[in-house]
Order: sequence, then C-alpha cells, then structure tokens
Amino acid sequence: MRPAGALSLAGALSLAGVLVGDSRAQPAGTLLSLDLGRTVPPGGDALSHGRGLDCREVRKRNSSEWCRFVRSNPDCRLDGGFLDYIEGVFCVFPPRLLPLAVTLYALWLLYLFIILGVTAEKFFCPNLSAISTNLKLSHNVAVFSLMFPLHGVTFLAFGNGAPDVFSAVVAFSDPRTAGLAIGAIFGAGVFVTTVVAGGIALVKPFTAASRPFLRDVIFYMVAVFLTFMILYFGRITLGEALGYLGLYVFYVFTVVLCTWIHRRQRGEGLAPPAPWEPEMPTDAEEQESSGTNSGDYGEEYQPLLPSRETSLRILTTALSPLDYRKWRRKPWYWRLFKVFKVPVELVLLLTVPVVDPDKDDLNWKRPLNCLHVLTSPLLCILTLKSGAYGLYQIQGIFPVWGLVILVGSFLAIIIFITTSNEEPPKYHCVFAFLGFLASAMWINAAATELVNILRTLGIIFQLSNTVLGLTLLAWGNSIGDTFSDLTMARQGYPRMAFSACFGGIIFNILVGVGLGCLLQMTSSQLVVKLEPDSLLVWILAGALGLSLVFSFVSVPAQCFQLGKAYGICLILYYLAFLCVALLTEFRVIHLSAI
Repeated sequence: MRPAGALSLAGALSLAGVLVGDSRAQPAGTLLSLDLGRTVPPGGDALSHGRGLDCREVRKRNSSEWCRFVRSNPDCRLDGGFLDYIEGVFCVFPPRLLPLAVTLYALWLLYLFIILGVTAEKFFCPNLSAISTNLKLSHNVAVFSLMFPLHGVTFLAFGNGAPDVFSAVVAFSDPRTAGLAIGAIFGAGVFVTTVVAGGIALVKPFTAASRPFLRDVIFYMVAVFLTFMILYFGRITLGEALGYLGLYVFYVFTVVLCTWIHRRQRGEGLAPPAPWEPEMPTDAEEQESSGTNSGDYGEEYQPLLPSRETSLRILTTALSPLDYRKWRRKPWYWRLFKVFKVPVELVLLLTVPVVDPDKDDLNWKRPLNCLHVLTSPLLCILTLKSGAYGLYQIQGIFPVWGLVILVGSFLAIIIFITTSNEEPPKYHCVFAFLGFLASAMWINAAATELVNILRTLGIIFQLSNTVLGLTLLAWGNSIGDTFSDLTMARQGYPRMAFSACFGGIIFNILVGVGLGCLLQMTSSQLVVKLEPDSLLVWILAGALGLSLVFSFVSVPAQCFQLGKAYGICLILYYLAFLCVALLTEFRVIHLSAI
C-alpha cells in the first residue's frame, strides 16, 4: 500500500513503478482524493483487513491501547512537520494528563499564529515591497498612479495573505487535512466579510466606495460560485485550477484598468476624491502615522548614536529586538505581548535579511547581512521537507547542510572583505530575494506545524477538519487583518479598511484553492477529487455566498451609507452561522436518511 504522504511526488513514483514493473504504482489518470469532511484514511484495502482505521477511533478505545493504536495505524502518521503531535499526546503523556497536553498544544497553537503574523508583517511583506521597488513597479512617476494599485493587489495582497495561502497549500497536500483548507478559506471569508466589515461600520460609520466595492464583491461571488460548483461535481481539473489563477490575473487587470479610466476622467493633477474613492491621508497625517507606527522595525533598530560604529556594535544593535525607550512608554499589555514575540523576532533577525528602500542605507547591516548569507540558505535547506534534504548524505559521506555551511561561509567572508559598514553594495537587492525566500520557508514551516496540531486537536476532540478550519484556523489567520482594519477605521480611514475586507480575501480564495490543488497535480494525475461528504461544507459555502449577496444588495440600497445597523446585522449573521455550523458538527442538525 502506498503511503499517504509525498503527494507531490505521486507522478514520479508512478512512472518509476512502471519502469521497474511495480504493480503497486499508481496508474495514469488516477484521481487524487481529498476528503473535505471527516477523515477517511487512505488505503481502502487496509480497512477490509481491520487495519488503517480512522485515527479518531483511538478515543473510543481503552486508554491503555492508545499508544499502540496510533503507532500501528497509518492514518495516525503526520506527513511533514518536525513534531509528531499525535504520538506525543497519546504516548508521551499519560492518559490522566491529557488536559495538560491539550493546554500545551493550545498554547503552542497560539504561538504558531504569532510566528506567522510576525514573519509575514515584519519580514515577508517588507522584502516583497523591496522586490517590487527593485522591479520598478512604483518608482516610475509617469505611471505611479496606475502601478500603485497593481502593487497593492499583487505584492501587498501576497504579503498579507501569505499565512492563509501557505496554510491552504499545506492542508491540500494531504487528503486527510484538505477539509482544513476549505474550512479556513470559506470560514475566513465569512468572518472577514461579516465580523470585520461589521466592526468597521460600528467603529466609524462611513460612505463606502461604490465602484470598488461592487467590483470586489462581484469577483468574490464568482470565485465562491466556482468553488461551490467544484465541490458539487466533486473534482477539480488542471484547467479549472489554472482558471482560478487566471481569474485573479483578470481581477488584477480589471483593477488597473478601472484605475486608469478613473485617472483619465479626473485628468492630470490632484482632483478631490470621488465619492467612491477611498480617502488617502494627507502629508501631515502620513508623517504623524509613520512616526507613531510601533510595528516599524526601522525605528526600533536605529542606532542611538550617529557616530561611526564598529562591526560588533552594528551586529549587536541590529540583533536587539527591543527599543528600550519605546518599552518605557508602552502600556503593560504591549510589553507582555512583546516578551512573547522577542524569541521569534530574534531568530528571524538572525536568519532573514530585510531590505528597506525607504532608508538611506537600505537597512544595510554589514556584519548581520554577511551572517545571513550563511544562516538563510541553512534555514531553507533545514526547513524544506522538514529537513529531509538538509540531512541527506552526499555519496553517503557528507551531509548537505555541511556543504551549505562551507559555501555560505566562503561567500560571507568575501562579502565582508569587499564591502564597508557605511555603504551598501550594488547587489544589495539580492538580499531582498534571499529574505523573501527565507521568510517564505519560515511561514511554510509554521503553517505545516499549524495544520498538524489542528489535525491532532480534531482527533482528540472528535471534530472534523472543516469545523477546525472555519473556527481556529480562520480566526488565527484573520486576527491580524481584524486588528489592522479596525485600527485603520479608528484612525479615520474606514473606507480603506472596508475595501481591504473584500479585496484581500479574493487573493486568498483564488490563489489558495487554485495553487493548492495545482501543486498536487502531476503529469499522470491531472485531476484532484474533492469529497465534501459532510453537510457542514455546504452550510459553509452557502453562508459565505449568502453574506456576500446580503452586502451586495443592502449596501447599494443604503446608498452606500453604512452605519451601526449594518454592522450589527453582519455580526448577528455570523453568530447565527456559527451556531448552525456547530450544531451541524455535533449532529444536532443533520439530513434525515431517505
């Protein structure tokens, strides 16, 4: 029986099986089955022999049999990741300490969300911005107004949606966790378009930007309808997966085209914002907001003295995740949260370079950047496939990680000798690509652990992957957007925050589903079969579609004047949806057998 893991290598294994005459190899055209309801373990033949039971069955057995059950059952094996959470909770902890294990897992789950948020906000997004700057996407003054929205709906959307997309790709990589992907993508969509959008209306009543709102809602409804049809027919083909990505490209083109048409209508010069155009802060407001941005690493890591510093002083200053002046004036809860983030930030500073085009020195820290030449490739090789490639022995003698250390050390010494502390080298932009790759590997590793621990919690509490996706995973991935959008609304920019609610999640669903399924296809496996055998999947899809239709009808009906009544309705709608979803999960609501 072929193991459930290594889905992306299925085609290669099939071809190898044909060449060597292995009858177990998977024939061409086989459907890759992704179960979106309760887990159905791979390997149907094992079921007929009493093996390969659903791992959730472990809770129905005597506690003395838990460890033996999970170690002998293939469905209890986690593909990828550095920690075996299932074996840990059922073998390492005695049964009477199961509540302690669950508590520790819950705390680790919260910390994984912190890792995802810090990595995306402080390292992934800045390097994406630097890459877009080096690619001249926004520095051409003649086309700045046209390329700025392109920058926002591509690079910024990728940066903000990185945790969601990486989580979806990781979840789609295993048939047993595919329900997490659908639950998280749809669940986050319902949460953002109801709770976050409603919260913005409650915090600051405003007039919505009409044309961008209608454009984004229409595109999102089309994406949800396509996903609904794919779930209805039970599979997604190569053309349909590419169609998801193509639809997002068309959305980007539409945004740019609408912006160009609007600029032409306004003519050259700065006309007052149209009723549907999001407000932009004035120069004074931009300066004030940039000066009070507590999340800006540039402010935290500025040297205290402007005099020439030694390499050791530059290294220690750049690696310090605390600004003591800011620490003294911040409230206690900010300090408490900062204490939890310091270990993550320190490790990220050691392994991920950040290029800042807004600084005169482009954030060039010579000793630290030379260290990054060694640590970033080492990080990538040790996190790829959970370290399998990094631990590989070349000719059975020398490990790959040792070769990376030798090459990285050689390059770091050359860069250190040929550069200075005061001026960045001409090739400093390469560090933005290196930082982008390293931060992406961090996000991928954290997302893998996140999916594995959610699956473990589902086994412990007998919950489906779908309900875990629409609750814990969706909430965790959306919490950053929630705080940022509500903060933006309080600062007087509710239209920007409201536009972000509907514009950002388009990227998540189109790229998350399209790319997640596309990466599971090979030359011999061009169809991914989706199996929504749970009523909850249809309730989730229907709830998202209904919430979009409600906003699509009610917002224009109010002449785009959104107040507290609209916000209360959206939040009540989400609470009702959550109650129905949980009642369905616990089979209080179910379909009667015919």
